[in-house]
Amino acid sequence: MQTNFTAEQLRDPETASSNAVLRTCVHCGMCTATCPTFLLLGDELDSPRGRIYLIKDMLETGRPATEEVVRHVDRCLSCLSCMTTCPSGVNYMHLVDHARTYIEQTYRRPFAERSLRSLLGFLLPRPALFRAALTGARLARPLGRLIPGESMLAQRLRAMLSLAPASVPAPSPVEKPRVYPAEGVRKARVALMTGCAQQVLMPRINEATIRLLTRLGVEVVVSRGAGCCGALNHHIGQHDRAMGLARANIEAWAGEKGLDAIVINASGCGTTVKDYGFMFRSEPDAIRVQAERIAGLTVDVTQFLARFGYAPTRAAPGLTVAYHSACSLQHGQGITAEPKTLLKQAGFRVVEPREPHICCGSAGTYNLLQPEIAGRLRDRKLGNLKATKPDLIAAGNIGCITQLSGDALPVVHTIELLDWMAGGPRPPGVPA
Repeated sequence: MQTNFTAEQLRDPETASSNAVLRTCVHCGMCTATCPTFLLLGDELDSPRGRIYLIKDMLETGRPATEEVVRHVDRCLSCLSCMTTCPSGVNYMHLVDHARTYIEQTYRRPFAERSLRSLLGFLLPRPALFRAALTGARLARPLGRLIPGESMLAQRLRAMLSLAPASVPAPSPVEKPRVYPAEGVRKARVALMTGCAQQVLMPRINEATIRLLTRLGVEVVVSRGAGCCGALNHHIGQHDRAMGLARANIEAWAGEKGLDAIVINASGCGTTVKDYGFMFRSEPDAIRVQAERIAGLTVDVTQFLARFGYAPTRAAPGLTVAYHSACSLQHGQGITAEPKTLLKQAGFRVVEPREPHICCGSAGTYNLLQPEIAGRLRDRKLGNLKATKPDLIAAGNIGCITQLSGDALPVVHTIELLDWMAGGPRPPGVPA
């Protein structure tokens, strides 16, 4: 794709990066075949190719974002299925992230939307505040059906209340910084990212991860000062806030000695942390080098287990697991085989639904900001999962688990099943 940025514009590192991305696009349109919003809406501007044209025009002219650009970029899930499909290697993730930052800097949203985005960006990365907000939402949940109208605000309010869990788990001891010693001879030392929303919604995921790793001879460190990866803020254009959260993680993990890996069990977080090197590419050398090192150490928990060696200690349970591949895992990190292989090693019969590459509609805060599209994608995904006639669903990302829960089928994290078969407790809702 030909671009027409001025020399002055290209002195900005973000614009220079986007220019390089744009110039790799050859207009082939293969991305449209796997884009969830294009499949649902049929609008070229709601496809990656259409959004690329809108973003190119916006950045080249240097004009403030228009309502049209904002509408179509906001509808993008950042599922990155287009990147898996693209034969030219277009890094759409970096391009759309830059566009979102540019939009937040140049476009003034309506007051209600500005307030909601500010609230989400403030609450979600702070576990204590998020836990308090969920408690209030749980009490107000029965009122959701009474909210009238089909305006976007009414839809969003109903979505927020419907996604509130029926009960909020108590804080887990694993949230606090400490070292969990390996059982027996220590074979490795890793830092575990405990995250933000996940430790509030399902602290048992981190508990299962620590149990399993220490049982395998891995010392696990929960580092002081580490917290939210910054993805939730990053993907709604809150650049400075996202960089601050990322910087805190980098500094926390850089202070740990002898780490063999940084293990992440929420694939949305993993995709972002693995990109820290790019995010800090223009920062001073001291933090840039640390960011690159942290990104290089980061692995998804299933990656680590596949390399380290996992073996069950219990007999096969005879259960059929429908594996839902989170977009951030398969498209963002290119991890597809490891989770399914591990589940099979653990003794489960693993099945995969039709359209495994299509997003479930969670996408960070997407199911709160675009509830109508997210709901349609959820129904489509659950229909495909149920068609496999499984006993339960396994996924590797807290957002997907939350999005797909509430139906008849239990939805659990892959690590919970692996921990169960290696001596841990049976996950809630899973058939005995």
